[in-house]
Amino acid sequence: MPRSTSPAVATLSPRRRGPVALGLGILASLVLATRSAAPPVPAVIELKAFMFAPTALTVTVGTAVAWKNLDAEPHTVASIDGAFRSGALDQGESFTFTFAKPGTYRYVCSIHPQMTGTVIVTAPP
Repeated sequence: MPRSTSPAVATLSPRRRGPVALGLGILASLVLATRSAAPPVPAVIELKAFMFAPTALTVTVGTAVAWKNLDAEPHTVASIDGAFRSGALDQGESFTFTFAKPGTYRYVCSIHPQMTGTVIVTAPP
């Protein structure tokens, strides 16, 4: 059975077909990888039983962190240094913040100050 080749590749000498086919294969792989890359899923901290869970989380720069209130009572998420602050979050609502700089970010629920947590942001590897 004869092998089908595209007109552009068929006109190349056999020595040149291999590198061209390899290059086209690499290009196709890159295009497919770019199309199938899903956006990163944010890390999630739950607000439940009047606690942040987990109480400490380590992420890399550029990571989005979502706080989701699972309690029937409203809560807030406010960093001690003022880097981020949510409004009141009712049950089922979320607040998301993307960390752009490395550091240690301590936060509290301003309604229930016994609720505290920490996000440690590291530089990318």
